[in-house]
Amino acid sequence: MAKAAKTAIKKDPKLAAEAKNYTKVIKAVRSPKTGAYTFKENIIHKDKVKDFLASN
Repeated sequence: MAKAAKTAIKKDPKLAAEAKNYTKVIKAVRSPKTGAYTFKENIIHKDKVKDFLASN
């Protein structure tokens, strides 16, 4: 049977509200060496998502 995770975010409402402003972004990037796709993962503020996706 699974147990519920007990973290500081669940205990502190301020942290929980701030955590909702962040998102995980996954971007597919083609490797110049092999031509295969690799993935960049970042957890960034929701206001900076477009900047992350526009960058190389």
